[in-house]
Amino acid sequence: MTMVQSIPARDVTLNTLKQQFNLQSTQDPQFFPEWSATYPDLNDREKAALNRVQENFLALTENPPLLENSVKMVVLAPLLDLAGFYRPPFHLETEASISLEMADEGITIQGRIDVLVEKNTLWLLVIESKRSDFAVSRAIPQALAYMLANPQGDRATFGAITNGNEFLFLKAVRQPTAKYTNSRLFSLINPGNELYNVLQILKGIGQIVVQK
Repeated sequence: MTMVQSIPARDVTLNTLKQQFNLQSTQDPQFFPEWSATYPDLNDREKAALNRVQENFLALTENPPLLENSVKMVVLAPLLDLAGFYRPPFHLETEASISLEMADEGITIQGRIDVLVEKNTLWLLVIESKRSDFAVSRAIPQALAYMLANPQGDRATFGAITNGNEFLFLKAVRQPTAKYTNSRLFSLINPGNELYNVLQILKGIGQIVVQK
């Protein structure tokens, strides 16, 4: 009887995903147009709320590090609210368990998604949050492992990684060919308030899925 070995998703590398699932990065701008699309302007209420989020986050970073649960509470929770993900037709789960079997290896990748936004049985958005001194790029393999576990493998799954200060969006499909790409990095320390862009993208992704 073959023993199934389990490895934590946080320990997965891009090389592992490439070898086991033939996952490839794509530079085709048509694969992930959602992050750079032109969306409607936010209203004054939304902008004021995001300005408050930015102010709260920057105030808290004066005593680093800002831990993962604080990132969820201070930055992520208000964004999900403004994006409308707490209400139908969306369903939100936290700490959702996933299991991803590697091909012919007797190895399973296991982990818990910080925040999973669904519509019906479709995984819309996988969100991974980290402490404020954690580089979001380090979490790309972990987020992709979660996204590849989407049972709707022929449908695109969107992902977002944040440490409170920075946001990175991902898009991946598993079938017919496993591939992914990412957005540019959005940061709260850039001039202006790039949470405006982040919210527009979140709302845009939600609308795209609702209309399908």
